[in-house]
Order: sequence, then structure tokens, then C-alpha cells
Amino acid sequence: MRNWHFITGTMLLSIFILVAFIGPHFSFVKGGIEENRMVMEDGKFQRAPFAPSSKHLLGTDHDGRDLLSILIAGAKDTILLVFAITIIRYLFSLVLVLLAFIWKKPFTWLINWWNQLSAGLPIIFAAILFITLPIFTFSPNRIVWVIFILALIEVGRVSYIMKQKVLSISKTPFVEAGITIGNGPFRFFKNYYVPSLLPEIIVNFCIDLGRVALLLGQLGIFSIFVTQVFVQTSYGFGELRNTSLNWPTLLGEARGDLLKAFWIPFFTASAITYMILTFNILGEGLRRYFEKGESSNL
Repeated sequence: MRNWHFITGTMLLSIFILVAFIGPHFSFVKGGIEENRMVMEDGKFQRAPFAPSSKHLLGTDHDGRDLLSILIAGAKDTILLVFAITIIRYLFSLVLVLLAFIWKKPFTWLINWWNQLSAGLPIIFAAILFITLPIFTFSPNRIVWVIFILALIEVGRVSYIMKQKVLSISKTPFVEAGITIGNGPFRFFKNYYVPSLLPEIIVNFCIDLGRVALLLGQLGIFSIFVTQVFVQTSYGFGELRNTSLNWPTLLGEARGDLLKAFWIPFFTASAITYMILTFNILGEGLRRYFEKGESSNL
């Protein structure tokens, strides 16, 4: 039978990548992201945001920028941000699992403790707790700090899942036979564990991309953005300004927009939902693909 999850997920991801990397070069997108807060209609000045119309299919934001153009222009930043956080998370987790394989007791304890901490503290609260600290809020390298913080928050969960998989792999005859050959810990882990661990890492990585997108969307509702800088407006005063078009930034005024300009959070949330569903469907398709490969080898 065809793996429709994998086919659908691949098609959705292909569309997303095309829009993210080719869409911003279209002239209507470049013109659409220019601010135009006031327009003259029927002899009267109208102030943004403007509702969906033939001129603006999805409406505009509060600065009068075409919402469709912003979503297209911000898709690249959004997907790069999601991938950066997830890649760092999995690299840290893989290193922790390798260290736990070599020096079992201290790093196994660290993984278990980190996982319990992640499970006991809601992710969104942990993210808000750390990335709103003044040392990170006003740092010129805020984006780097926030990416690492969001990545590290769930390292415990990911490394714990990997560690449990390593334990199940260690009980297989293949690995038990490899122990008698006698290899160094690193080489043994690379040759005997990584090939069996890799399919699950790929599947979970894909699903975690969706988790990260959801987390960024939740932070956006609280007006907490990865890409924001502190700008001094006058002596002793200043404000935080966003420096990117990534999608969660459009949710900063979501609670007020639900009554005044519902199209802004609605279409933004729809775009984030599209991303989450894409990675979840693709992840499930990859899971079925690998399971089919394992069953065919039996």
C-alpha cells in the first residue's frame, strides 16, 4: 500500500519551501510589505488594519502591510528559526546520550533529572521564565541566546527518549555479538547503535519541528519574540522592537485583534497550523516507512 502520509507530508513541505525561498522575490510581495497606514477611500481617510478585500486578499496588519505578502516574506525566517532550534536540541541530546553511553552513571542521572524537570515545568512557562530575563532581553545577541534557551528546554525529554531506545537496542543479539569483538566506546556506539537509532531520531526530529513551531506561536501571543531589540527612543526611555517578519510576531496583539481585526491572528494561526500539520504528517509517514522497512527485513 502507498504511504499517503509520507506523500502528503512531502507535498506540503515542498509547497512550503517553494513559498519560503521563491515567494519573497515576487514584486507584489516586495511592494506588499511596505507600510501604508493611511489611505484615502470615498473621500475619507481610513486607518490600518484593513479588512480582506480584492486589493488585500487576507487583509493588512496594523502598519497597512499586506498580510499575504508578510506571510510569504516571513516564511523563510520562520522555517529557519524552527530548524535552528530543533537541530541544536537534537545535537545536544545526541552528545548527552553518547556521554551517558561512555560514562553511564553521572550522565544518566543528568538525563533523568533534566527529563523530570522538563516534565514538571510546562514548556511555555519555562520559556517565558528564561527568555524574559533582562540579561537576555537587552542583550545585543538576544536571538542567539533565545534559540539556545528554547533548544535546551526540552533537551532532557529528547535525550531521555534516545536513551530508552539505546537501552532497547543493547538487548538485541546484534549488539550483544558486537560486544565480543571489542571496539572503543565511540566506534562501538557509531557502528552498532547509530544505524538503529537514526530512524527514530529522524521521525522524532520531524515531529519536534511542529512542537517548536507551536511553542513560538504561543510565545507570540504573549508578545515575546525571538527577534527583538531594545531601541532607546529618548533619554531614559526606550522600547522593544521586532526585527523580523517571522509568523509568531504577527500574534503580538492577538487578544485585541480578535475583536478589531480577527483576520490577522486567524490567517497567521492558520499558517502556523499548516506548518505543524506538515511536519506531523511527514513524521508519521517516515515512521510508517521505517516500520515497513524493518518488517520487510524480518
